[in-house]
Amino acid sequence: MDSYSKDKHNPSQGDGDSCHPEEIHWPSLFAAISAISAVGIAIGLGLPLLSIILEKRGISSTLIGLNSAMAGVAAMAAAPITTKLAHDFGVARTMLWAVVLAAVSALGFYYATEFWMWFPLRVGFHGATTTLFILSEFWINAAAPPRKRGLVLGIYATVLAVGFAIGPLIFSKIGSEGILPFAVGAAAIMLAFIPIYIARGENPVLDEKPQQHFLRYVFLVPMATAAVFVFGAVEVGGLSLFPVYANRVGLPEASAAQLLTIMGIGNMVFQIPFGMISDRLKDRRPMLFLMALAGLLGALALPYLIHHWWLMAGLLLVWGGCVSGLYTVGLAHLGSRLTGSDLAAANAAFVFSYAVGTVAGPQAVGVSIDLAGNNGFAWALAGFFALYVVIFIVRTVFSRQRT
Repeated sequence: MDSYSKDKHNPSQGDGDSCHPEEIHWPSLFAAISAISAVGIAIGLGLPLLSIILEKRGISSTLIGLNSAMAGVAAMAAAPITTKLAHDFGVARTMLWAVVLAAVSALGFYYATEFWMWFPLRVGFHGATTTLFILSEFWINAAAPPRKRGLVLGIYATVLAVGFAIGPLIFSKIGSEGILPFAVGAAAIMLAFIPIYIARGENPVLDEKPQQHFLRYVFLVPMATAAVFVFGAVEVGGLSLFPVYANRVGLPEASAAQLLTIMGIGNMVFQIPFGMISDRLKDRRPMLFLMALAGLLGALALPYLIHHWWLMAGLLLVWGGCVSGLYTVGLAHLGSRLTGSDLAAANAAFVFSYAVGTVAGPQAVGVSIDLAGNNGFAWALAGFFALYVVIFIVRTVFSRQRT
């Protein structure tokens, strides 16, 4: 379906842009963006908090990693059923229940004295937050006018990145002792309840069930789902193992942390400009290709620039923007191709693809380092970008042959 031709017999496919008015529905957008940003704060606070507490309890790194992997498993499990829940109970109501489940799970970690209890809590927490991400992004895509979709999604990505950055900052101030960090995380999630409840009358309605099986949506707009797969793999694989790579090549810990911070800044500052640029394009796929190509070249340059701090900082600033741009522009491309229940299901497939990437990325990077040495870090990341470049070229060639 991710070709230039449209299915004239399926009104929910094709260019969803033709079905939207040009005004921005600010209450809907405020509800969805603020809700997911509150969740982002909680996740940014919770991820380091949970790992440190398990470390203090003497849990092995392997088991901590296994427990953390439940996030990806929960996301992959929640994605296929989210659209059905939203169809049966409504988008806003499903989101409100997901907020409550996520908040209760976040607080439950404090009271869970046995390690095995953390596995169902992880599944509940990340399953609920996955539902919130899917339906928030569907809500935003449905409410955004076509000619400003990239701008709106750029604002969303920027605010979400700020939320993720605030979480660790809060953690650095309140620490890991007692119930306070858990209570703060649960409270941040419950804040999302307010804007969703206020704007519940404007939430998009799913009158029809998706017309195809869930997995079909993964391949329906492949340049979007492949983009978010690469984003997830590179973001999680790169961020989690960059400190290991930097340490092995002799980079001071403080310098490595500063470089990651600069990459995070790139994630934030480029999303709105990239979104606005994408709004001027009839087809966003060439832009996705160029960002993947920039990611490929940047990854290949890492081994040569790693000991030149300022060059590395400049590279990571732009590189971080391009990596996150795959998510923002990919999501905008998805919204331009589908509408209604198909868009909701495709959003679920989008998040599912991201979850698969977050599982595959760290594994591929870790194995690559073990097999190829320090440079394996850069080669693994380059491999994910190269995969996207190849997919784009192959689809472009086949599209031209069909025409």
